[in-house]
Amino acid sequence: MEPTDQNRRAWDEIHRSRTRAASEQLLIPKQIFDLLPDVEGKHVLHLQCATGEATAQLVERGALVTAVDVSAEEIEIARERAPDVAYYQADVHELPLELHRGRFDLVFTGGDVLVSIRDLGQWLAGIAAALKPKGTLLLYDSHPVTERVDPLGHWRDNYFESTDERAWRLEEVVNAVIGSGLRVTRLSEYQTFYRGLQRDRRVPWDFALLGRKPE
Repeated sequence: MEPTDQNRRAWDEIHRSRTRAASEQLLIPKQIFDLLPDVEGKHVLHLQCATGEATAQLVERGALVTAVDVSAEEIEIARERAPDVAYYQADVHELPLELHRGRFDLVFTGGDVLVSIRDLGQWLAGIAAALKPKGTLLLYDSHPVTERVDPLGHWRDNYFESTDERAWRLEEVVNAVIGSGLRVTRLSEYQTFYRGLQRDRRVPWDFALLGRKPE
């Protein structure tokens, strides 16, 4: 049976309702907006853009956005959401050479991206190469502690001896940023970015880091 327009519309609505909750957590949290520099007319590189929710928000703020993700399918969704963006399908550890030319005012990335990073040094070397002198890195993510505790705050793993090689400790992230030649200008820890999550509020569930490339 050929799908009718009505069937297509019904499926689209089902798909939207299924993805709405996930999409909300791909939006830029309010706390990160408070850290975001003025991007109007600025060149912004959005790494690990996924399906483009945050990409579209950057565009709405007037940024000239280039976005990178490893998934061709997610880029296609992002392109529908934010068409006025230059998209690259690439591994963020090996950015295309044209992105290494030091032309971006801001490199923006966040939202559970660190779990996909296999080599912090290589990843951050690409970020440093992409930034202009005095350019800014804004990284936000789940706090490394969250990988070791359950939502009630009970420890389930040793923070210093995790068996997960990609459960980066906070010091590893900060030292890798410094090692890339960027200067850490701010580190913030949060109880949680997202409303409605039932989590022990004594635990830092999220963090944000700002780094700056020297002149």
